[in-house]
Order: sequence, then structure tokens, then C-alpha cells
Amino acid sequence: MLAVTQDALGGPEVLKVTEVDRPVPGPTEVLVRVEAAGVNPTDWKSRARGGFLGEPPFTLGYDVSGVVVDSGIGQALYEPGDEVFGMLRYPYGNGAYAQYVAAPSRHFARKPSQVDHVHAAAVPLAGLTAWQALVDVAGLRGGQRVLVHAAAGGVGHLAVQIAKARGAYVIGTASAGKHEFLRGLGADELVDYRTTDFAEVVRDVDVVLDGIGGEYGLRSLRTLRRGGTLVTLPLSELDERLHAEAAERGVRSAAMLVEPDHAAMRSLAALMEAGRLRPEVSAVLPLAEAAKAHELGETDRTTGKIVLTVPH
Repeated sequence: MLAVTQDALGGPEVLKVTEVDRPVPGPTEVLVRVEAAGVNPTDWKSRARGGFLGEPPFTLGYDVSGVVVDSGIGQALYEPGDEVFGMLRYPYGNGAYAQYVAAPSRHFARKPSQVDHVHAAAVPLAGLTAWQALVDVAGLRGGQRVLVHAAAGGVGHLAVQIAKARGAYVIGTASAGKHEFLRGLGADELVDYRTTDFAEVVRDVDVVLDGIGGEYGLRSLRTLRRGGTLVTLPLSELDERLHAEAAERGVRSAAMLVEPDHAAMRSLAALMEAGRLRPEVSAVLPLAEAAKAHELGETDRTTGKIVLTVPH
């Protein structure tokens, strides 16, 4: 099969389309023909620095939408021909930039029939991150106030919709040019981070979802009411200081990484079926142009997600 691989760390130019062995599904696993693969910031960070993946060679990618073609023994959820979408196990289950992936069946859910593979592939990692942060970690409830940083980004724009679906009042930080887009997703209040310090104007929120990290987390503590929760996504050397200051203020802080989650994937699929979760895809490129997708993503100017389509 064809896959995008790299033999060295570096810029987008290290990504090459090569021929590799097609994976064989093990017990309880499915073999999925990949129709589309989502691109996430963790991909270009791993490409450049290795991170959790260490040294190459490796194939990047966690987001998959495709068709089940085979199964390992004991797999009983899906039949060949079923359309599924999901996230390969983060951070060591990478490999979505390829024509086929093999992974545990419960890392996937059935793809909503009215959603195409491109838009389905935009959801898993970012959607699970938002769901797990807001629902599982923060316990977001109807009537609560939530502040979402980088609200127009991959995680952020899905978090806005998930929070609204749960009945929350949503405040987002984003550049002014993205405010209309976010209002269309249901955001109640928006702060232009380029002209306004959110920590000076936002108060009494119950939950903060911080996808930026660093000083953003420390400043976000000022916006939370006592008993509130700050969830940070980028792991930072400031985490210990953040947790200590949060405790002093009577709020909870949690740093999290996303995990595969069959139940949450089904919840995301249900929201998509109901029209309450609409992933924004800013660019669609063929697998062979993975390097271009990374170049685009690293500008930090994209709205929503970038997706690769996979030829067969």
C-alpha cells in the first residue's frame, strides 16, 4: 500500500509517499481502507521534533474515515463494507496517512450516512479532545459559562458546538475576522485577543478550555469562579505553577491528552446526525500533498481542519 513516511525529522519536505506493507488486523481489530485522514497540530510537531514518537521512520496521522475491509478474530462490531471513523490510539497508534490502517474496533464508530468521509475525518482527535475536556474532565452542564481559547481552531470550533449542545453559555477568543464564523456556530460572546486582554473582560466562568498553553493558562485563572475548572491541552513546564495557583484560587486545573473512546465517538456521531456538530474543513488535499498540508497548518491561520484524501 501507499503511505506517507519520513526517515528524518525536519520540515514538511521530509514527508514522502512510499510503498509499505499493508497491515494485518490482530484480534479484535479491523482493517480499514482509509478514504480521508485528518491533519492535526500534533502531526507537524512530531514530524519536526519526534515528541512521543521518538526518531523516524514513522507514518503520521491519527484521524481516519474509511471502510472496513477485514477483521481479526473476535471482532464483532463491524462487517466488511461498513463505513467508520475514529482516532488511532494517541500518541503511539499513528499511521493514518496511508491507504489502510489496522486498529482496535472500538477506536471507531459508524460514520453518519449524511456526513462524507472528508468531514468525518476532521472530527475524531479534535472532537474527542473537546468532548473529554468539557464533558468528562470538567463535567460541563447546561447553564454554565465556558471560555474556549483558540475558538476557531480544530479543537476550539468543535468545543464551541459541543458546549452549546450541552446548554452552556459560550465565550470564545479569536481574531476579529473569525467572529462571524463563530457566531454561526453558536458562540454567545467573543473576544478579539489581538486588541483585548481576555483576562480583563471575562469573569465568572465555570470552565476554561485552553488549547494554547503557557501564560494563557495562568491568565485564565483570573476568569474562573471558585469551584471552576481549567483544562489545558498543551503540556507545559508551567503546569506545576499553574496547578499551585489554581489551588490557591479555589479552582481545579487539569492537563490532559486525548484517548480513544468508543462511547464518546458515538456521542459525537449522534451530534453530527442531529446537525448540532458541523466540522469546518478549510482545505482538502490529496495524500501526495501531505507536505503542503503541513505548510498550511503551520501558518496557524487556518479555520477548523485540514484533511487529506486517500487514493485507491
